[in-house]
Amino acid sequence: MAITHASFVTLPVSDQDRALRFYTEVLGFAVTADRQMPPGRWLQVAPEGAQTVFTLSGPGMGGFEPGTAQGIMLVTTDVDADCARLAAAGVPVHGPDELPWGRMASFTDPDGNTLMLLTEREGF
Repeated sequence: MAITHASFVTLPVSDQDRALRFYTEVLGFAVTADRQMPPGRWLQVAPEGAQTVFTLSGPGMGGFEPGTAQGIMLVTTDVDADCARLAAAGVPVHGPDELPWGRMASFTDPDGNTLMLLTEREGF
């Protein structure tokens, strides 16, 4: 096998503009693609420098159901600061909790897709 990385993760959303605001304004992601193509808008965002991007898949794009993406892990250098920023933006956050592999928290995007934040424990 010569697989090197995942190209994109699909996040099913009901309103691409609302999702775009959340992922860029709240999470600080950058837009990597935004164009019309059959059967709809191809919209992708990603953290700065990431190899894997997130496709904000709107209605008509593959039949995905908004809110069904679960447990997507985002690694951060400071989960506590990121949780505080999310809370200040009105996003409910669960955690962070101390776990054997690091400090972890969870939150949902406006469509109910669940994302995790993790500051990895050194040496784990």
